[in-house]
Formats: sequence, C-alpha cells, structure tokens
Amino acid sequence: MKQLLLIAGTVLLLAACANPALREAEDLGRSNQWTAALRVLDDARAKDPNDPALRAAQVRAREQASARLILQIEALRGAGRWDEAQALVSQLALADARHPRLAALTVEVERGRRQEGQLAAGRLALKEGRLERADGIARDILAESPQHPGARLLASQVAQAKPLETTVGELGPGFQKPVTLEFRDAPLRQVFEALARSSNINFVFDKDVRADARVTVFLRGVTLDEALRVILGTQQLDRKLLNDSSVLIFPATAAKQREHQELITRTLYLTNADVKQVQAMVRTIAKVRDIHIDERLNLLILRDTPEVVRFVEKLIASVDLPEPEVMLEVEVMELATDQVDALGLQWPDTVNYGLPAPGGGLATGQVFLGQRDQFRYSIANPAVVATLRGTAGNSNILANPKIRVRNRDKAKVHIGQKLPVFTTTTNFGGSTSVAASVSYLDIGLKLDVEPSIQLDNDVVIKVGLEVSNLIRQVTGPGGTTAYEIGTRNTSTTLRLADGETQVLAGLINDEDRKSAVGIPGLSRLPVLGRLFGTQTDTRNKTEVVLLITPRVVRNLAVPDASLTRLAGGTDASPGAFSTLLRRDARLGVGPATGAAAAAPASTAAPSPELATLKLDVTPQVGPGGTVAVTLKNESALSIKGELEFDASRLQVNLNQPGLTPGRVPFELPPRGDKVLALRALPAANGEVLNISVTGLSAQGLNGESASVRLDGSGLTTVEAPR
Repeated sequence: MKQLLLIAGTVLLLAACANPALREAEDLGRSNQWTAALRVLDDARAKDPNDPALRAAQVRAREQASARLILQIEALRGAGRWDEAQALVSQLALADARHPRLAALTVEVERGRRQEGQLAAGRLALKEGRLERADGIARDILAESPQHPGARLLASQVAQAKPLETTVGELGPGFQKPVTLEFRDAPLRQVFEALARSSNINFVFDKDVRADARVTVFLRGVTLDEALRVILGTQQLDRKLLNDSSVLIFPATAAKQREHQELITRTLYLTNADVKQVQAMVRTIAKVRDIHIDERLNLLILRDTPEVVRFVEKLIASVDLPEPEVMLEVEVMELATDQVDALGLQWPDTVNYGLPAPGGGLATGQVFLGQRDQFRYSIANPAVVATLRGTAGNSNILANPKIRVRNRDKAKVHIGQKLPVFTTTTNFGGSTSVAASVSYLDIGLKLDVEPSIQLDNDVVIKVGLEVSNLIRQVTGPGGTTAYEIGTRNTSTTLRLADGETQVLAGLINDEDRKSAVGIPGLSRLPVLGRLFGTQTDTRNKTEVVLLITPRVVRNLAVPDASLTRLAGGTDASPGAFSTLLRRDARLGVGPATGAAAAAPASTAAPSPELATLKLDVTPQVGPGGTVAVTLKNESALSIKGELEFDASRLQVNLNQPGLTPGRVPFELPPRGDKVLALRALPAANGEVLNISVTGLSAQGLNGESASVRLDGSGLTTVEAPR
C-alpha cells in the first residue's frame, strides 16, 4: 500500500511540474488552432529554451500549423481571393520562415494577382476586336501557368474569333483598308507608290530591292495587308513592320532575313511531355534555328522569329497534355473442391506357415521337417480391416488488388511465395570442394496488365495470368532439392467500357481417380468386390476465375481545334502568315494596262453640305512609265465625275465599250477611293501633263445633292529619254 501511494504521489508531482504551456497548446491543437498553439509554445520556449518537451511540442505544432496554412492558401488561390491568400502567406512566414514552400507560394500568389489583371485586359482586348493583343496576353499567362483555366479559355476564344486563313500580325487599321489594284507589267515601286497614296502607309525599300522589277496583278475587294502579302510572295520579297503605318520591304533571301528579321528567345517549361520528343518535333516541323533543352527541369529554350515562336508555342500546347490513367479493379478466385470415398474390407496380403519362435513370430534360419507337426499358420493382426471413410473439402482463395496504371504502362501483381532451389557445384581438381548457390522460384498468382485508354473511354487491356502451385518436392543427385510445379496460365486482350466487368474463367483442373486394394481377382468384382478389398474414389477439381473492371481516372483532354489546326507557313518560312485571301476577295491575272475599280463602301455618316475629293498623281515618271492617279472620297457622300487627260500622250485600257478617248468616268462610294494607272506614250516624253477632274457631283443616301470641293494637283512630269 505504501508503494502504491508513493507511485501515485510521484505521478501527481510530475504532472504538477509539467509546463502549463504544454496543456494549453494541446487544448488549442485539439480545436485545430495550431497557429495559436505555436505562439503559446514560442513564448514558453523563449522563457525556458532547454525544455525538451517544449521543443518537441513546438516542432509538432509548427508542422501542423504550416500544413493547415498551406491547405488554406491553396483553397484561396483556387477561388481567386488573392488578398486573403497573401495574408495567410505572411502568417506562414511568421510560423515557419524556413518552410520549403514559402518562397514558391509567395511567387505564385503575386503572380496570380498579376495574371488576373492581365486576363481582364485580355478579355477587354478581345471584346474590342484586338485579337493579337488578347492572344499575346493569353500566351504570356500560359507560359507561366500552362494549366491556367482563364488563359486557356481566352486563347480558345481568340482562336475561334480569328479564322486560320485571315490570321495576321499586329497591324494598324490602315492595313485593313479595302483596296483595288489592276496593274499589268508595271514597275514594282509604282505599285507601292499607288498603295501608299491610297492608304497613307509608308514603304521603305532596302537598297537591294530591284528597281526594274515588273508586276502584273489584279486584285479587287481585298485588304491592303492581303494585297501586300500577295505581291511580296510573287516577287520573292519580305516585309518588316516598323510601326503601325510603316513597312520595310527587303529581298526574301537568307542573308537579308538574318539582317532584318527580329529574333526573340523564349523559355518553355513542359509539364507532361518529354522534352527530347518535343525537341525532335520542333526541329522537324518548325525548323527552329537555335534550340536547347534541359532534361533536369524539363524545359526548352528556342530562338527564332516571333512567327516561328508563336507556331512552336501552339505545337507544344497541343502535345503537352497529361497522360490518361485507369484504375483496374482485379478479383482473382481459385475455387477448389476435393472428395475422397474409401469403402471395403482390407484382408491380409500375406499368410505365413512355419515353426513358431519362443518370442513370437516364426523361427528364423533352418528348421527340421521332423518338427512339421509343430508348424503353425499366421497372418498379420488384425485379420480383416473394414474401411469406411469419406472426405470432402471446399476452398476459395481470393485476391482483390486495385492497380492504378498510366496509359500504355505495364503493371505486375505477384501474390504467392518464393521457393528456394539449391544448386551445388563440385570441384575435383586438387582438393575436392563443394560450392552451393540458391535461387528462388516464384509460385502463386502472377498477373500482368497493360492498359491502353481510348478517347471514347474504352480501355484495351492486355492481360497475362499465371497460377502455379507446389505439387511435391523432389530430391535430386547429391541431396539437391527440386520441386514439381503445377501451372495454369492464359493471355488475352480485352476491350472494355469504363466500369464494365469482364469474367475470365475456365482454367479448370479436374482429377478423377479410382483405386482398389484387395484379393486379386475377387476385389475387382462389380458389387462383391468390396467384400474382398478396399476401393478408393478420389475427385479433385479446381477452377481459376478472373474478374477485371477498368475505371478511367483521367482521360486525354483533347485540345481545341484551334491548337490542332495551325497555319504552318511555307516550306522556307515555317509559321509565316498565310498569303491566302478572304473568301469574298477576287484575284485575277491577265493582259490589261491601267487601273480602275471602286473600293467597297463603308458605312455612311449623315450627309454634310460639302463633299471633298482628293486628287493625287505621280509627280514624275520615266519615259513610258505609269502615272498612278489616286482619287479619294473623304466625305460620307457618293461622288461622280470624269477624269480628263490628253489621249495623245496618256493611254488607259479599261476594256469598257463606249469609252471616250481621254475621258474615264468614275464613281466613288462614301469614304471610298480608286487608283487608276495611265501609261505615258512617246509623245509625252519631256513634257508636263495635266490630269483634271470634271463633271463632279455628290449625292447623299436620301438623294440630296451637295457641292464637291477638289483638293490636290493633277500635274505630272514625264522625263525625256537619255
């Protein structure tokens, strides 16, 4: 009794001596207030830094508080509540300033807030029709966060709003203005001069652009950008945008492209795809100039033109997808039944006759026949044994593994045991030595599966099943041990729907044996044979049943059509903008000289009292050159009139019946323009010619008339032959 009281007193004394901060922290921890518990323990450690109990409790509380804060931060990030997430990151820094995820979470929260602002700007740009701006924002966000849902949605909306055939760069509004061109065998610079006068776009030519190049082109109802791409593509030229209204024209040679094309460097982090395979794909399809990979970080760095980089980004987005996974629920059963029936009388199999020995049994050695009157018969005791035995058994061996496997990966399951097999080697050279080695033999259940997940959620599974069991142990030469193994195996390929269960059965081992032991001849009688012997009937049957059910955990997220159908550019310039025209544009090439057509009308504003027509002609041309006459309607009215010139010195061929020489009628829609080409005849060499406009009239949408003011001069000089 005294000892019990002493122990109880010691426990109470230790409890009283325990630091109260431990109890307070424990109570706070039970209510999941680990941050408060950590503060209590920090204050206690500051007062008693050598207490090991406080130290252990502080470490545990810090781990629990950090884990809880990280869970809350991740939840707030997913909900887009960045201010609250930032506050919790600050708490995490106070709780554990050396936490390994602190730096990453700080960057991710700041990046998430910034990306939210970028995403809002991208949506606004998409709403205003600035597709390239919205696409650039989406690509910048996806470069930092490849799985950002808002950026992926924005990129998809931009791709749907921007058809493949009309994809262009970040061009100013002047490049989208409709133009009409009709030139045959005209100087290249003359064509660009006409485009510059009609669209207010500045063209700068490289010194190596051929001045004597001739162009024959007929374009109606196309934008200036489309016209530029057609002309440059047929003349082996390329362009570089200097600003919204200026273009540099240079020969499309490798040397000039290296000189003028701007190159950018982009670092792309891959999430799921193998960087080596992506490198091979990019080199083959995009023909990137400079590329470097880092297998450790699974990143790819490339350097090329903005068009190629944009093309590579879309290619990678179409392949950098998470692999499908499937959960295979497998159930393997071995159903075994055995039955043994033994019935009959067991008679002695030997009868002895001879001289009995004093100790029992028969005397050994030689006996005299004169003692035959002492000979006796003897049999084994008992004389007759009745066997009445029947045994029956059922067994059900069940294995139910669940395996999660990636697409086209192999998974193996082995449920059983390893049997040791010893191998000995004897060396008889010099002195005899014996070396033994051991190997292991697998028996039991072996299951190999290889799933292939289809896009329709069907799963093609290659199944290999082997069931083996130990039959008996065999002793070999020199005392070595071997085993006799019974094996049943099958292999097949299945195609199952998600959640469908398939049963594979029929691996049956059926054994039926009958044996009889007794008096020869009599024991084989049909019915009476059981009176002269024992008959044993043995029946064993085992069956292996396999049930397999695939459940798709994650299938392949097929990207949008905008990522699988890309404009690939040309063979010489992968990723370059397409030279295809819009469907409503018309392109023609034929023998014609001059230019005459009206540009598509734009939406008319309320009719002013005065209409303005701007006239602009080429100020100076060489002998036999082409004078480009640009008429631009700068009002919201329709303007009609005639262009007059000296038919003996200037010629136009519009192939219009009833056209008076020296006069070309025209009609301009509101805000429309027209470019006409006049060829200088030999009589005009060395003269100053005047091209005038007469018969001007303006009319509004409701038929109201207005006066027209002509702005510009129609004087041009034809140089004399040298």
